[in-house]
Amino acid sequence: MSFDEILAKISEFVWGLPLIILIMAVGILLTVRLKLLQIIKLPKAFRFMFKDEEDGKGEVSSFGALCVALSATIGTGNIVGVATAIAAGGPGALFWMIVAAFFGMATKYAEGLLAVKYRTVDENGHILGGPFYYIEKGLGKKFRWLAKLFAIFGVLAGLLGIGTITQCNGITDVVQSFFDPEKTSMINLFGTDYSVAALIGGAVVTVFAALVIIGGIKRITKVSEFVVPFMAIIYVVTCLTLLISNIEHIPAAFATIFEGAFNPAAVTGGAIGSMIVAMQKGVARGIFSNESGLGSAPIAAAAAKTNEPARQGLVSMTGTFIDTIVICTMTGLSIVITGAWQATDAAGKVLEGVNVTAYAFDHGLWFLPESVTSFILMMCLAFFAFTTILGWNYYSERCLEYLWGNRKKELALKIFKFLYIAAIFSAPYLTASAVWSIADICNGLMAFPNLAALFLLSGVVVKETRDFIARDKFNTKREKLKKAESKN
Repeated sequence: MSFDEILAKISEFVWGLPLIILIMAVGILLTVRLKLLQIIKLPKAFRFMFKDEEDGKGEVSSFGALCVALSATIGTGNIVGVATAIAAGGPGALFWMIVAAFFGMATKYAEGLLAVKYRTVDENGHILGGPFYYIEKGLGKKFRWLAKLFAIFGVLAGLLGIGTITQCNGITDVVQSFFDPEKTSMINLFGTDYSVAALIGGAVVTVFAALVIIGGIKRITKVSEFVVPFMAIIYVVTCLTLLISNIEHIPAAFATIFEGAFNPAAVTGGAIGSMIVAMQKGVARGIFSNESGLGSAPIAAAAAKTNEPARQGLVSMTGTFIDTIVICTMTGLSIVITGAWQATDAAGKVLEGVNVTAYAFDHGLWFLPESVTSFILMMCLAFFAFTTILGWNYYSERCLEYLWGNRKKELALKIFKFLYIAAIFSAPYLTASAVWSIADICNGLMAFPNLAALFLLSGVVVKETRDFIARDKFNTKREKLKKAESKN
């Protein structure tokens, strides 16, 4: 058995039915206990995104914290991950991705709320928060081992999985596909042929990432606040253009997705016959994309300038809505409409990864030259993946900071930064299958301790939410009375 096959087996075990059931169960539990808060309070959540709280304590604005979280979530998962899920699980995987995201919004809300409620401030005024703190402070010191377990998996996920290798590998793949699709310029290193374009792309990404990472959270926030909204708008507009241009095929695409969710064999011709596979791939790639339940986003949420835990929880849950229900759905529909998930290359081999999405863009935007659609996809994926690298550096450093304590903390963080940068540089030299397997394993291991904490602290989430809603109603009535008095 090869190394790639061993990793694939481990990934299948980690992302087996127990984890899928746990993720969905926690999301459903919170949705019921919070009385469909992700629907009822979504408009208010979007208003809170752009309206900072007066006298809120923290390091960055609520919007800045959301952008750091989105920078880590909007990445290769939205472009490559969706394609991988549909290729492996059929169109039905998109349905389960959306279902998981709906319940994941309640999960992300709870994570953001708990992050602010249990955050701490160190002797330098630096705010620290995340699952390791709400596990330790919310559940008690007897659960500190669980908090440390999460932090260990968080460091590994950032260093070896979702934060570095996967993102840079996605960038180098799309750079190579754009500049050298026929792989005419190759170089042999250590007995293996590598694309020169991919290696140069990896080196450039490493240099730019290093320049931002060394600047810390404030520089990461500044870059994320500019790049994330800008590139998200470009990608959404491109997908909308594709969907409108092929609007007559959308009803059939939805029918294919729904049928594929419950009877994959009917859609795939028996190539993918298990509903469990469609569900597994959809949930796994959905969580990879929006990170609901992983416990990563609350690390950024803890730094927000707010005094209301529930308020930041609402802002946090918009991240899952934007990332998966909007962006991933658009990508998935584009792939299903154009039949990209079943397309083959000139040699008759079924397309994989970013090439699936590239095919969808090329054929869905039929009125544009292929060079233009390829360039748009390359730029979107490159910037999405780049900001994910930055966001996950922040996450994994906070995990390391919790584990390390105050003993020569600055030295440990500096060493970690260099290891993180080295991991980015190594990405083009690893196979795509190994990269995705490592990322899935690390993600799944992070989820277990965080989901256990969310389940045990769900009562705290419900109480905080009720108190916030009562205060918010009172404040709204008071503002209306003031306005009425001023008119009179």
